[in-house]
Amino acid sequence: MLRRIDSGNMGSSNLGWLRSKFHFSFAEYYNPHNIKFGVLRVINDDLVEPNTGFDTHPHRNMEIISYVVNGELTHGDSMGNKNTITRGHVQYMSAGTGVYHSEHNLGKDKLRFLQIWIFPDKEDYKPNYGDYTFEWSDRQNKLLHMVSSKNGNAPIKINQDINIYSLELDKGKEINFKVNERRQAYLVQIEGDSIINDIELNDRDGIEIVEEDILIKAKETSHILILEMKKEN
Repeated sequence: MLRRIDSGNMGSSNLGWLRSKFHFSFAEYYNPHNIKFGVLRVINDDLVEPNTGFDTHPHRNMEIISYVVNGELTHGDSMGNKNTITRGHVQYMSAGTGVYHSEHNLGKDKLRFLQIWIFPDKEDYKPNYGDYTFEWSDRQNKLLHMVSSKNGNAPIKINQDINIYSLELDKGKEINFKVNERRQAYLVQIEGDSIINDIELNDRDGIEIVEEDILIKAKETSHILILEMKKEN
């Protein structure tokens, strides 16, 4: 089963310093039929103006992934961590029993990043933070496995049975992605245009995939994120 999510129909917000597309219900956007997808609770496609950002605020019992598309993202938290990542790199945080953090654009250019929240497999883990710098070439015309469960083999391991891949597929190329029985996936067309089986996706669209293998064909050079997980009961 495939279901295309048109970016024009997503929730949105414009606070001046921050413009967002919400793949799922968030903030002032509420849709009772679009709260989550399996263990995936939030994907916000955020555009943050220079010298602004999210000031210190709390989180609890959520696995949080930040994937930078363009610009610089600077993280700080109550555990004493601080670091800046750029295009194609990832920050991850297990909020667990509770943590305060901030996310800012301290650079000169606009920041675009995907803010992803995932339910943990149980509550009240000890809070944890990390970041990872990936080579861009590792996702060019091949799937880069960035995130997995603690039992998986990706360099970033979180407290949930989920796998996150990134991909940049050149125009005219294609690649297969397998979604097994009792598994599902959510694909974000970050940049470019592609065809997923027979469904066309444009910049910032998404697609739900349930127990169905897909063939990704790039109409234009396509930057894609895939989140694969156990099927929702």
